[in-house]
Formats: sequence, C-alpha cells, structure tokens
Amino acid sequence: MSSPTALYRRYRPDTFQDVIGQEHVTEPLMTALRKDRVNHAYLFSGPRGCGKTTSARILARCLNCEKGPTPEPCGVCPSCVELARGGSGSLDVIEIDAASHGGVDDARDLRERATFAPVRDRYKIFIIDEAHMVTSAGFNALLKIVEEPPEHIKFIFATTEPDKVIGTIRSRTHHYPFRLVPPEPLMAYLERLCVAEHVPVEPGVLSLVVRAGGGSVRDSLSVLDQLMAGAGTGGIDYALAVALLGYTHAALLDDVVDAVAAGDSATVFRAVDRVIQTGHDPRRFVEDLLERFRDLIIVRALPDAAESILRGVPADQLAHMRTQAQSIGAFELSRAADVTNAAFNEMTGATSPRLHLELLCAR
Repeated sequence: MSSPTALYRRYRPDTFQDVIGQEHVTEPLMTALRKDRVNHAYLFSGPRGCGKTTSARILARCLNCEKGPTPEPCGVCPSCVELARGGSGSLDVIEIDAASHGGVDDARDLRERATFAPVRDRYKIFIIDEAHMVTSAGFNALLKIVEEPPEHIKFIFATTEPDKVIGTIRSRTHHYPFRLVPPEPLMAYLERLCVAEHVPVEPGVLSLVVRAGGGSVRDSLSVLDQLMAGAGTGGIDYALAVALLGYTHAALLDDVVDAVAAGDSATVFRAVDRVIQTGHDPRRFVEDLLERFRDLIIVRALPDAAESILRGVPADQLAHMRTQAQSIGAFELSRAADVTNAAFNEMTGATSPRLHLELLCAR
C-alpha cells in the first residue's frame, strides 16, 4: 500500500480563494487578472511556507486557463488539470530551483528556451524558486530577456530574501511581499483540516501547533501531520502534543504560578526538579513560563475578553488563569515577567541552565 502524501501537499491550494492569510497579495493579483493588466515579471517574497510557490503556480494556472487570463481558473481544461494539486505539470510552466540551477550557464539555457513559443498554452511561464540563489552573473545573463521578454513569456521569481535579487531585475518586476499567517486564520484552517481528516483533537493542542509552526502554514501542517501520525484511536491528546513538541505541560506551569502566588518556595523547587528529572530543556521551560506570565497580564488587563487575544486556550484553563491573575496582582505579575525575561536572556549559551532556573525561582 502506498503511503499517504504529506498534509501540506494534500491540501495545497488550487485557487487564490484557498490561500489563507495573504489577502493583501491575492486580491490585487485577482483584480489584475480580471482587468487583464498582467505584468511580464513578478517577485513573490516572504518567509518560508507562506504560499509563494503555491501562488506562483496558481497565477500560472490563471494565465494559461482556456477561459483565461482569469482570476478563477475553470479547473477542467488540460492546463488547469495539469497544474492542479497532484497534477502531472505542464510543459509550458517551467519550475526552476535556483539553489541548484543559479549559475550563468543555467541562465543562458533558460534564455534560449524562452525564445521558443509555448507548446500548447497561451504563455510560457518560468517560476524561479529560491531566486536569491541566482548568481549576479546569472542575473546579468537574464537581464535582457526579463527587461524585454517576447509576448509569450512570463517570469515569476519566488524568494525568502528579496534584497539579494539584484536591483535591475527587482525594478522590472511587480513585487508582492507575503507575510507570516496570523494565529486566528491559521487556527481556523487547522480545525477545518482536522474535521476533514476525521481526527479528534483535544482542547489546547492546536494552539501548540500554531505556536510551533511560527506562522508558516507549511511548518504548522508538518507539525500537525506528525501529531496525526502518532495519534491513537481517540485522536490527538494534549499530553502527546506537549511531549512531542517539547513544550511544558500546562499543569506544571499552573503548579509553579500557584506556588509563586502563595509564596510557597518548596513547591516551586519541587517543580524545577520535576522539569529536570523529566528531561525537559530548562530554557524551554523558562520560555513557556514567560509566555504564561504574559498570558496572565493579558487576562488581568482584559478579564472579560481575554479569549479574543488568547485564542485556542480551553475555557477551564482561562477560568483558572483569571483566578491566578487576581491572586498575584498586577505589580507582582509585571515584576515576575521582567525577572523571568532576564533569566531567559542569561540562559542563552549558559553552561549550567539548571542553576539559572533555580536562581530565577529563588528571585
């Protein structure tokens, strides 16, 4: 039996409407396609896993659709089928990975290929991924054809480092910067995927996935894929997610915060020992503790509307955090966050992180 493909490949968007968190890019592109005011060269830049290459493929699909150029590809013509998710790829849409084909000879080869007319479709489209890896000699060899391409040629450069694309090329492109996806749309998207995959998820798990993904859709889907692979019949439970992703269990953080509120140093030091004995990274624990203090400051500032900022935190956890925030008080919370932040910065490269952790707890 063949193994299923990765989540991020199975759910790769086929239209601009399916791309999440990049409306500032997809809407102007759809308007340009609707008005048939498409440029000959584009530069898509932004962090990894945010949809640059996917959007380049969708743009190619929109341009070469039989009903195109159109913002909504028909999905049934040969070009749309070939360029869809899992499609065979089109002879007229050439993807080049500049990480391995960024030299001057590769650029000359591309220049020669660009002189030939498309095999079947309206345009011959070159998608150049990792464009910052093209050498300056390579860019100079491309300059003339990017500056004055034949009518049938379109270029789409995708890069995480637009500053490394030489200015003469950059000035001839329409530049669209992609951004990391905010937690709210990303969380809603992950919830939809879990429903589609029939995998139940315990409260609090998806907020850990979003945090681990750091705003990159691809990274978040890779993390979710890993959790789904290790999930039992009951779905993904919180303890599994915490253990696999290396975060600190909420119950342990609760113990520490409750002990700080009560001035109970014995419980705090027992919790520190538990962190070490269970093989947790002390620095990660301090980072999680700092995040908890930040959450408590928000809960104290917005007692009735904290869930609008702390998305994905289970209701019972929020209720407990309200009690903690009230018992510690605003001044003490702020001081605890400052002390924890200072300890976190000191732990970078420290030879004895446990010592720093114990000194932090003492303070």
